[in-house]
This record gives sequence, structure tokens and C-alpha cells, in this order.
Amino acid sequence: MTKEKETTIDFSGKMYTFGSEPMRLSTKSEYTFLALIDLARHYDGGYTKIAEITGRNKIPRKYLEQIMLVLKGGGYVQSRMGPEGGYRLGRKPGDISLAEIIRLLDGALAPVLSVSEYFYESSPIEQSPELMDIFTDIRNYIAGKMERSTIQDLLPDIGTDS
Repeated sequence: MTKEKETTIDFSGKMYTFGSEPMRLSTKSEYTFLALIDLARHYDGGYTKIAEITGRNKIPRKYLEQIMLVLKGGGYVQSRMGPEGGYRLGRKPGDISLAEIIRLLDGALAPVLSVSEYFYESSPIEQSPELMDIFTDIRNYIAGKMERSTIQDLLPDIGTDS
């Protein structure tokens, strides 16, 4: 029998140990980040065709089309039809946080909804102040990291002196 791998993380000066099962992003969010990174790499180059994005990132075309509609509705991308058309970012890569994209596609960043700032729902852990404290610390850590991280942060440094 294999022992479950554990990870210990320091949240706000308190140490917590977790099993090996990670919190998960949806496949839609993973593909969305790949598409946004692709568009950010071509930010100054005009519109990018959907076939180019799918080809470079191995994203199923129909799936990407659905993602782009959601991103367009949220103001994260713009589109243009025609031979020179395609998609481009609607905002600068440094102005799009990972948190807002995850919230748009997956909802809460919090591990349980009863500690979510934007998607609160009552849950059984509210009966334990200690559990609420732990999950609030986790939410604060994750939300803080995601709020401070942008699409620009995911781009490789190109043309900089090291």
C-alpha cells in the first residue's frame, strides 16, 4: 500500500499539511489561459486567427470558439470578422489577473463556498470556527496570489538583458 504524498504550506504564519489531491482548474480555464497567453504574445501584432491559436496550443476549435465568446462577453478579447480578422486582447496583458479569469470561468477561488468573498454559500464547516479560520487563510493566500498575477507574468522575458 502506497502512502499518500503530503504537502506542507505556510499560510499567514500557520503551517498546514494537505494530501496529494490538488485544487483543480477546469479544462476550460486551462485552455483559456493558453489562448490568452497566445494572444498576449501577439498583443502588438493585430488580430490572430482562431486556427492559429488552436494550432499552436492544441485546443479543440469548437472549444476555443466557446471560450472566446465568454472572453468577449467579459471584455477580455475583441474580435473582427473578415480576412484581416480574428481575436486580440481587449485589455493589456498586465491588466488581466488570473483571479478574474478563474472567477469568470470556474467561479470561486475559495476551497469552500462558505469562505468565498464573491460566491458565498452556507456549508457545514461554518459549525467550526477553527475550520473556517483554516479555509479563510487558504482562500486569502490563493486569492492574493491570483489577484497579483497577470497574463503578462506568464509571458517569457524576451529581449531583456540578463
